[in-house]
Amino acid sequence: MKLVLTSAVAGALLLSASSLTASAFTPAALSTRRSAVASTRPFGVPTSLRSTEVEAEAAAAAEEASDFDPLHVRKSRPEYIPGHIPDPDYVRIFDTTLRDGEQSPGATLTSSEKLEIARNLAKLGVDIIEAGFPIASPDDFNAVKQIADVVGNEVFDDGYVPVICGLSRANEKDIKCAWDAVKGAIRPRVHTFIATSPIHMETKLNKTPDQVVEIAVKAVAYAKGLGCEDIEFSPEDAGRSDPEFLYRILGEVIVAGATTLNIPDTTGWNMPWEFGDLIAQLRANVPGAETVVFSTHCQNDLGLATANSLAGGKNGARQLECTINGIGERAGNASLEEIVMALALKGDTHFGGSQGSGKLRTAINPVYITPTSKLVAEYTGMKCQPHKAIVGVNAFQHESGIHQDGMIKNKKTYEIMTPESIGLMRGDAQSGAGIVLGKHSGRNAVGTRLKELGYDLDLDKLNKVFTRFKEVAEKKKGGLEDEDLEALVVDQAGLINEMWNVSGLQVSTGMSGIPTATVKMIGPDGVERYTASTGTGPVDAVYKAIDSIMGVSVDLQTYSLESVSEGIEALATTRVTIAPKEGGPNDALFTNIQTGTTMEKRFSGAGSDTDIIVASARAYTSALNKLLSWNLRRKQMSDDDEAAADKSGIGEAKFVSGKESVEVAGAASQ
Repeated sequence: MKLVLTSAVAGALLLSASSLTASAFTPAALSTRRSAVASTRPFGVPTSLRSTEVEAEAAAAAEEASDFDPLHVRKSRPEYIPGHIPDPDYVRIFDTTLRDGEQSPGATLTSSEKLEIARNLAKLGVDIIEAGFPIASPDDFNAVKQIADVVGNEVFDDGYVPVICGLSRANEKDIKCAWDAVKGAIRPRVHTFIATSPIHMETKLNKTPDQVVEIAVKAVAYAKGLGCEDIEFSPEDAGRSDPEFLYRILGEVIVAGATTLNIPDTTGWNMPWEFGDLIAQLRANVPGAETVVFSTHCQNDLGLATANSLAGGKNGARQLECTINGIGERAGNASLEEIVMALALKGDTHFGGSQGSGKLRTAINPVYITPTSKLVAEYTGMKCQPHKAIVGVNAFQHESGIHQDGMIKNKKTYEIMTPESIGLMRGDAQSGAGIVLGKHSGRNAVGTRLKELGYDLDLDKLNKVFTRFKEVAEKKKGGLEDEDLEALVVDQAGLINEMWNVSGLQVSTGMSGIPTATVKMIGPDGVERYTASTGTGPVDAVYKAIDSIMGVSVDLQTYSLESVSEGIEALATTRVTIAPKEGGPNDALFTNIQTGTTMEKRFSGAGSDTDIIVASARAYTSALNKLLSWNLRRKQMSDDDEAAADKSGIGEAKFVSGKESVEVAGAASQ
């Protein structure tokens, strides 16, 4: 089981895992030797490893790293008990990236991407993973079930395994579906909700308060009757609900079997002092409040999601719901990395007054923040703004001369934490080892730099990135910058769903001619096909040719192109979002369970190259591959009788025997 981060970690595991003070996160406390930083990597302890061998390795590691970074110690956490936390200062981190985060427009994730993100969340050490909304679609159900069956049963060597949670509306069909999806986990949880604010009850639900209470109680009781012992209930839009009504409904669901009460500021309406007071009032006035865990779920419509969540923690909430990079509906959710690092730095000094000693702590391993943030950004296609707290590319960059002077003299003048503390290995003078990556660089040099940048790739992914690195390095003089290398990682992220790839491309354009593109592609059957097409411009012509070969009909929703670095030889990154045309051969309609609106599913893709046309083609193909993979899974689940039909993603392309390349019939240049 992959456990923690450095070669010195075995020794750290034998030490006391007491909570860390804010000083442990400062530059002085985190000045680990460069050799220790460079060796940062996940590793596993085989079950067959004898205790004497562990002790020997631990002793050697401890001797090697006398100034060992305390952040690399896997922190202890109290025994998991639904509805009760033995340590009153411990805060459970509930991650909803795979549920609420995926509801961000354009943030569609495949099942394999969700599984990989869930595994990284487990490495990060989140207490609860809300894996999705199982009733939303068969694909969502299967993704949640896969995470429950796999990640929910992967026990770390210290006994930690995350709770796997499924969301449901307050009706029996939803709850049964959610329970069926998560019950394979060691620690399953069902999360059910119903709106409680006057505007929601009157206009959306068309229900009286008495009816809403009855529905909520029946929902919780039904979940408990299925055998679920860990039930979370949320009064949707609690931030705009009548407190007296909340006292009533929450008290009754506790009697019915709820173990966690989640208080959502669904519209981001509350100020921090308002929301903190609401949590305090609920804990004081809800009958049976002492038998449950109170939770927060704050949206970011006014930019206050993190502040409101922390205000909830100060007033006794001991579960905080959040997402990686703060992604989510509308303006997003409370950001996990902001909450975690705020508690790491201020948790033992600024949260007294509600319960316990007031020295709040989590068991998050913050060194996994950067790798998980990058993974989520790549798979969702949603880049963090440069100035995003903790994980933005500018978060640990200094351009002002005054700031630079201060940083040279003492890093604590402008940094309250180090990048190493969140898994961003800046090293010495940015490059870490002074390596210039060019066409003569080897795989080891590229892999080492990627680890320093926060990408811990498996061998197969590293090989794909290295192949693209060599292709680009041959064209780009002066070597590749860090930004170029990161663009190549994003470029390869879509290959996890690869069915088609562009093998050849030539365009002709100008002021007096008709833009024309000839495109060659290799399909899932290994056959190379080609066609030519015209368009309003070279990119349009390329996209029409790709549509013809792959047999798809889609609308291009968004297209963006940016230079990764400066100069005429700069690498370009293209990002696109597509949606299938309604009624077309690749129709991908789905219904939003909460709003009842039927809409086309959207898919994103990214591609990088020194040639902007090639980058555009790679991005478009990546998005189309996601669409075809999604439709293929949907067809397989909905109708096994169609197994003999064409599910290869080849569309109307025909193979012509005896030819190395095959022209697509009917795809004439116009």
